[in-house]
Amino acid sequence: MSINRVVISGNLTRDAELRRTQSSMAILNMGVAVNDRRRNNQTGEWEDYANFVDCTMFGARAEAIANYLSKGTKVAIEGKLRWSQWERDGEKRSKLEVVVDEIEFMSNRNQDGGFQGGYQGGYQQAPATAPVIDASASVYDDDIPF
Repeated sequence: MSINRVVISGNLTRDAELRRTQSSMAILNMGVAVNDRRRNNQTGEWEDYANFVDCTMFGARAEAIANYLSKGTKVAIEGKLRWSQWERDGEKRSKLEVVVDEIEFMSNRNQDGGFQGGYQGGYQQAPATAPVIDASASVYDDDIPF
């Protein structure tokens, strides 16, 4: 048995790029920077090192969110690894990328009113504000449903 699942969380390194195949299927490409913490052997201090991960999403969902993915947006991505190999100008090239199954915005709305939060496979509104709770009201164990 083998399992091919990847979960990453980080910031987009560039605006997402939407393109189409000849059969008009949407392909969304993005790069995500994921930090890795390591101790510096010389100073003994912990330092963050960036890893850059190429991610690709396909189909109608990719088209639906393309305009909301801009450089710096914090996202959580779940998907699977895919290794690709091709030849360009007589030189063999290859890359390892994440094929996105699920994506969730982890940033809030930006100042322009653009949507950056709560997407996970469908359109969801970000919560407006947290409800106000009157802390002076008493709560008894009988009021709790479990």
